Amino acid sequence: MPTKKQIKSTGATFTPSQLADFLSDRILKYTTDERALILDPACGEGALLLSLGEKLAARSVTVDLIGFDSNLDYLTTAKTSIDEKGWKNASLKNEDFLEAVVLPSSAQANKGPIQTDLFSEPAKCSDVEKNIKADIIIANPPYVRTQVLGSNKAQLLAKKFELKGRVDLYYPFLISMTESLREGGILGVITSNRYLYTKSGTSIRKYLSENYEILELIDLGDTKLFTAAVLPAILIAKKKAKAVDSNPLFIKVYEASKEYVGDTEGVSTIYEALNSHTANYFKLGSKSYKVSKGVLKYEVGSEEAWGMLTDDELNWITEIQKASSCTIGDIFKVKVGVKTTADNVFISDSWDSLGEEKPEASLLKELLSQENISRWTAVENSALQMLYPHYSEGGKKCTVDIEDYPLAMKYFRSHEVQLKGRQYVIDAGRKWYEIWVPQKPEVWKLPKLVFPDISLEPRFYFDKSGKIVNGNCYWIAAKNKAEEEHLLLIQGVANSKLMTKYHDLVFNNKLYSGRRRYITQYVEKYPLPSLSSPIANEIAQLANELNNTFDKSDISILEYKLEQKVAQAYGVEPVYELI
Repeated sequence: MPTKKQIKSTGATFTPSQLADFLSDRILKYTTDERALILDPACGEGALLLSLGEKLAARSVTVDLIGFDSNLDYLTTAKTSIDEKGWKNASLKNEDFLEAVVLPSSAQANKGPIQTDLFSEPAKCSDVEKNIKADIIIANPPYVRTQVLGSNKAQLLAKKFELKGRVDLYYPFLISMTESLREGGILGVITSNRYLYTKSGTSIRKYLSENYEILELIDLGDTKLFTAAVLPAILIAKKKAKAVDSNPLFIKVYEASKEYVGDTEGVSTIYEALNSHTANYFKLGSKSYKVSKGVLKYEVGSEEAWGMLTDDELNWITEIQKASSCTIGDIFKVKVGVKTTADNVFISDSWDSLGEEKPEASLLKELLSQENISRWTAVENSALQMLYPHYSEGGKKCTVDIEDYPLAMKYFRSHEVQLKGRQYVIDAGRKWYEIWVPQKPEVWKLPKLVFPDISLEPRFYFDKSGKIVNGNCYWIAAKNKAEEEHLLLIQGVANSKLMTKYHDLVFNNKLYSGRRRYITQYVEKYPLPSLSSPIANEIAQLANELNNTFDKSDISILEYKLEQKVAQAYGVEPVYELI
């Protein structure tokens, strides 16, 4: 099994046998061939190849297996398993699949060395085995950012696959698999579910919709079916020469809200729940799960997020969008907090422990961070401070001369190696002790809405204290009184259960254990009612009242009223429970 270090650097994970069988069974619904060439481009120890191969053989299909993996130890284990099952038509290749595949646009430039077929004679020509047109590709390719692979490897991949920015390794794998699959062939692949909803997944969504007829999409959510840092999804698709619209099935499964108290059906595995046609809520051990099914909403060639919504959910979202006059992004810019890239140096709640060597007080700024804010209040923690060597002059961000701050200078010098190790800061023409993303110092004094990047529930906190915002939070600043009122409206809407439900349905990017992401690309798309409407003013007033109420029972009463007003603003029923 791969170590944690190997998983981080290579993305290597092994597919559990039950998941392999589940994926194989889904693929079998779409294949009727009497002979099948099966390819796994990152076969590891061979679980997927063997699962699908045995199921097809049981149907009297003649099966050929081809597996690639750059790790010889994994392949040795795979060969042992294949030999024990008595497979004759199996070929395992100890090479990098991404290097082996020739792309149409770069076929001449990428003629590599002669390939080696593991445990057999070398092939005569590298291109003989390249781009074999498989009938079925089954895969759980590595999930890892290309940058983690090292600069040389990342640059080679970027050049070959024409990649830009931060790209996950499964994107070039999808391209390479497409080039290795015959027209009409079936792709069954396990990937991260990130590409379904995120901005970084736009090119992948577009590519898949243009090259495949999507058959099934299964978001496995926070089920933790195998050891990986990502939430997995299964895609089943048929390669098409011409893009076609389809009405593919979607299934998604996530832990049920703790507010759900209805009936559940007991299951012994999550796969029973996924295959069930009798219920939506399931009990597995001590956890409850919600399974939703419907028709996947997507447009061929579009970069928009794919919609995994039932008809009722889609109608509800449509009603809210019809009742809105703008989005948060139409009137405000959502910004990330300060990114120091050396938090252990710049942030502390124990500056006093330095005694007389504590940096000058004028450079230590109180900090709002994810751990000290809630919906309507912030935990007083004046000890949590950031050493902030920046100031404004004439509306421009400036950096202090640390020669003028001997205590801060001594402190920075004690961390000089680490700070100067941030070569990107130096390369940008900045001073070595600067914060990488300090934002504009003069803006901190403005009223602002602050909320954590990751949270179990919405925590949009209204701040007028002038504190700095940590990089684990986002914030929106108001430049005048009118904008301050708009912030209160946003606070009321964003903290409501109605908008939490909207967030979950539209963006559907939960992490493990029900935690949500509240990032710019989501929050800027929150719909708002007419800013000048009486109901918008009532919501803002309720939010302001909640900001100044500290009795729990009074807060509950006000939050109940808030849900009613927010629902009224959008013309739908109030959401009192998230189920």
